[in-house]
Amino acid sequence: MQNQIDAAVKQYRKLLNDQLDRVARMEKGEKAKDFTAMNKIVVGVCGGDGIGPIIVNEARRVLDMLLKDEISSGKVEIREIEGLTIENRLAQNVPVPVDTLEAIKGCDVLLKGPTTTPKGGTMESANVALRRELDLYANVRPVCVPEENIDWIFYRENTEGEYVLGSKGIEVDGKLAMDFKVTTDVGTRRIARAAFEYAKTNGKKNVAIVTKANIMKKTDGKFSLICHEVAKDYPDITADEWYIDIMTANLVNPEIRNKFEVFVLPNLYGDIITDEAAQIQGGVGTAGSANIGDKYAMFEAIHGSAPRMIEEGIGDYANPSSIFKAAEMMLRHIAMPDKAEKLSRALAICNEEEKAVVVTGNRDGATCKEFADYVIKTLETL
Repeated sequence: MQNQIDAAVKQYRKLLNDQLDRVARMEKGEKAKDFTAMNKIVVGVCGGDGIGPIIVNEARRVLDMLLKDEISSGKVEIREIEGLTIENRLAQNVPVPVDTLEAIKGCDVLLKGPTTTPKGGTMESANVALRRELDLYANVRPVCVPEENIDWIFYRENTEGEYVLGSKGIEVDGKLAMDFKVTTDVGTRRIARAAFEYAKTNGKKNVAIVTKANIMKKTDGKFSLICHEVAKDYPDITADEWYIDIMTANLVNPEIRNKFEVFVLPNLYGDIITDEAAQIQGGVGTAGSANIGDKYAMFEAIHGSAPRMIEEGIGDYANPSSIFKAAEMMLRHIAMPDKAEKLSRALAICNEEEKAVVVTGNRDGATCKEFADYVIKTLETL
């Protein structure tokens, strides 16, 4: 057993040094892209696996229609990115193949379908790997239920927490297993700044800081402390402290949930609570997700690759609403708000008002393509 302990200590030392190196890189910073000043914007489109290629293909059709003039003039180029299937990743035993990563880095933004992460083993999630490699530190997820006056936006730290070392834990055979949680000063400060800047820019008056700092005293304690330090630079915005367990209850409490506006929280809690929030909106299939860094940004559906649907032969009935919402967020990010508003309006008509085509995830509803056809037809009338 002593040999296993010595190996674990050696591994931990390497992890610690790697994370300190990452902190040094983050501290150097990088200037954010100004899309309004760019002559050409390269949009990567990656299907992923499972139902991913099905829904992304329909999102590509919508983008081709919306961006017809920009594509024709050369202002926008849409590139297909191959190689992120589970089969290819398993064959190469990497979360993201090198050539695929290089192709993604050749783009300014990426619209990505869901990808399967194998259970067990040591293969890291493709999403986690991409967030780290592209330094996509802010996961941004809006949730809106107008009839209940709910207008939430979640700023989830995206490159740290339990996920950054999720495949690099330590195990002493037959005795115990340990994973690690990482919180850095610079990483926390930049996600807090992003949340408060959004609140300031959009006239929001409240930011909820969500942690479990009463238990995770070093990591969540630091996250809470730094968020409150940042809050001092925004005296017109109230910063409230909440623990993650009570906040999950708050979101299903109709008496108070419409009082919340902006949330900032560590990685794991954000992953869980945004799915809960999406379910309140109408299901995880209705919500898009943005992963934003200074140099790159990735937009995706918040749900998984649904291998069950593929196995049952009903993949064509997958609901593309989430990836369409992600495309809307991408259009806003690349400084095309008019295009984004048009898509937002079309989705509202198709999903909420007319409901002429209902995507249910089974053969009783419309296919993904039929729904996309309806969205495109609606866009043509706007």
